[in-house]
Amino acid sequence: MVYDLIVIGTGPGGYVCAIRAAQLGLKTAVVEKRATYGGTCLNIGCIPSKALLHASELFEEAGHTFAKMGIGVSTPKLDLKAMMAFKDQGVEGNVKGVDFLFRKNKIDAYHGSGRITAPGKVEVNAESGRHQTLEAKSIVIATGSDVARLEGIEIDEKRIVSSTGALSLPEVPEHLLVVGAGVIGLELGSVWRRLGSQVTMVEFLDGVLPGVDGEVHRQAQRLFEKQGMKFKLSSTVTAVDTSGNRLKATIEPAKSGTVETIEADVVLIAIGRVPFTEGLGLKELGVKLDQRGRVAVDHDYATSVPGIWAIGDVIAGPMLAHKAEDEGVALAEILVGQAGHVNYDAIPNVVYTYPEIATVGKGEEELKTAGVAYNVGKFPFTANSRAKVNLTTDGFVKILTDAESDRVLGIHLICADAANMIAEAVITMEFGASAEDIARTCHAHPTLPEAVKEAAMAVAKRAIHM
Repeated sequence: MVYDLIVIGTGPGGYVCAIRAAQLGLKTAVVEKRATYGGTCLNIGCIPSKALLHASELFEEAGHTFAKMGIGVSTPKLDLKAMMAFKDQGVEGNVKGVDFLFRKNKIDAYHGSGRITAPGKVEVNAESGRHQTLEAKSIVIATGSDVARLEGIEIDEKRIVSSTGALSLPEVPEHLLVVGAGVIGLELGSVWRRLGSQVTMVEFLDGVLPGVDGEVHRQAQRLFEKQGMKFKLSSTVTAVDTSGNRLKATIEPAKSGTVETIEADVVLIAIGRVPFTEGLGLKELGVKLDQRGRVAVDHDYATSVPGIWAIGDVIAGPMLAHKAEDEGVALAEILVGQAGHVNYDAIPNVVYTYPEIATVGKGEEELKTAGVAYNVGKFPFTANSRAKVNLTTDGFVKILTDAESDRVLGIHLICADAANMIAEAVITMEFGASAEDIARTCHAHPTLPEAVKEAAMAVAKRAIHM
């Protein structure tokens, strides 16, 4: 079969790229190694984790918050098997949705591992042993990422688990030890803490959520500690003894100090993700990789080999589903001569804990390092009327603007529903708006987004409710 475009991988970047290309008139095919579409995100990442975060949050609310609002219920009982079924139903619905979209857009799908044997040729190797070769004018690598591993510690997805195993534990561990206090570790740690686990987080750096604005991650850590999570910062796990009924993890300080041993029922390795390029034949083709193993591309997502392109987690930039989606659309448009473009200064990042954490643009530390003069406007949710009546007063909004022009450089939220509220911030930055623009935009009352307006007003020291 000869195509205009073959996309290897059907995660958010791959399937969106394929659909947009088909919309633009390109004869398109996808190659997927899994039995289902959607990649890590839909199958074992974003979607199942959000299902468990939602269910576990409601479980905790029923047990601790309902009574404060005059809702009398008996102590909630956890049916973990049913909760996992709820999660699986959500995954099934989403992956079937991608299948429907492929058929709707007349995209041919091939199941098996894809290998680029030459520019314009993809060999598909199915689990059944069948091999077939496809041809195309353009090939897109959208194979995503894999879990990063700790040397000397084997992940068995039963007792020592990655995010994949942590989404399907058969019972609530008495003690969950999480290695890595980044987004994945905090989200999955939150799930199991709500369901009854004692959770200890071990982080090599001196704070949670590396890369997030300092004031935001310090507040987040305080709130997580208040919820019952324990943190061992500036520490690393160097070994896990699996010989006994309980795991014994060796914890060493990052610099100097006393080595200790912590017992746990399950250890979650959540130290990040790495690009997945195994088996694609890139070395043989001469496709250049950078020092971190990512596929090197130019501003149009072209690799060093003509006719081969790459998007998503396999290239530089934040490993985020929505970043990959935007790149997929941009690349499809570039392939037909349009001006596809992604604004990397306006990509939101969200942590789906409670409260949620959502950021876009620069943090204070980045601006200081770059020598940029800036102003700050902050507004706490303790002063927001809707947050008060909803019992969701944890957190604040923080807006950073250029000191001279007032243009917004970064917006940071830690609050209930931050994931939805960040959209206003992204649009603000996409159109180069100022804090004054936000401050003079009418916001509905009573709502949580009013805090964004108040923070914008606070940049000019004229917040009303603080």
